[in-house]
Amino acid sequence: MKRSFDAGRAGATIDTIDVLVPTCNRVAALAVTLATLGSQTWPRLRIVISDQSELAGACEQPEVKAVLRYLRATGRVVDTFRRLPRRGMAEQRAFLLSQARSAYCLFVDDDVILEPDLVARLHAAIREEGCGFVGSAVHGLSYLGQLRPAQEAIEFWNGPVRPETVRPGSTAWARHHLHSAANLFHVQTRLATGDGIDRRYKVAWVGGCVLFDTALLRAAGGFDFWRELPAQHCGEDVLAQQRLMARHGGCAILPSGAYHLELPTTVTARAIDAPYVLPLDILPLDATVRDAPVQGRIPQDGLPQDRLPQDRLPQDRLPQDGLPQDRLPQDRSPGARQTEDRRRPERRAPRASGRLE
Repeated sequence: MKRSFDAGRAGATIDTIDVLVPTCNRVAALAVTLATLGSQTWPRLRIVISDQSELAGACEQPEVKAVLRYLRATGRVVDTFRRLPRRGMAEQRAFLLSQARSAYCLFVDDDVILEPDLVARLHAAIREEGCGFVGSAVHGLSYLGQLRPAQEAIEFWNGPVRPETVRPGSTAWARHHLHSAANLFHVQTRLATGDGIDRRYKVAWVGGCVLFDTALLRAAGGFDFWRELPAQHCGEDVLAQQRLMARHGGCAILPSGAYHLELPTTVTARAIDAPYVLPLDILPLDATVRDAPVQGRIPQDGLPQDRLPQDRLPQDRLPQDGLPQDRLPQDRSPGARQTEDRRRPERRAPRASGRLE
């Protein structure tokens, strides 16, 4: 499909797309991200912002308020929510998904720059493929010129996107290296043909900018597994995508049109990593947990002890560097899993494409 979008062309389908933006303590970055949403060629956007900033609300700050006025004046619908206390990113994303009204919802992190035609390109791809999600992996341009041939492998879909099962430690899991640093940018530059055609490629997951089929994401459980995690966790986007991909498939597009601002992470506790501690298969919650009040579902000190899987140690018995050693995949050493992760706090170097190494 062509990268350009003409809203007036014959037969064009103009769906409203819900853009779901979680944010926390990133006023300037949020303003940048929202400004790039305002420049999208796709004419019908409804933007939902869920703010969990610890001090003053981000949407009340001058730079963000100015962009919100611009968005509304140019025809975009904007809904903002101030949500505290924080119960973890999975719960934050579950709330945002509950606000989606449209057939497609775009999760965008609050530190991403989008090219003007990106939403239109993602929409065209997911409409054509009918898969669960289509992502645009973020580039980390501070790593331009740092070539890593061993991490630049790319697998294109040569037919329709199909369901895939991707588990930690599998061969397909290693695809995430392509999204480290500026690897993807180097690949798309090298493969550029100038014909304006997007290509779909296979992924382990996509961080930062992902368009979902809303109904399929909900049917796959969405982020409802937040009830099974302590408030301090990471990897919720990975698990949700892999559960959806196992049922309906998912992909990313090349060239990508998303760029990472490379700011320090706001997710500072990373010992509990969702795809490593929760199953790929969706497990039904028991009635007691499902029907419990929201604030009472997760005790502050972690998971209810009677709901821990038998092979999982309670939180207070976890080693300081993460999961129990006997549960780490063979290709993962303690603290090594995605040392390039875009939100990993202990990395002092600038983050790129979300995932440093």
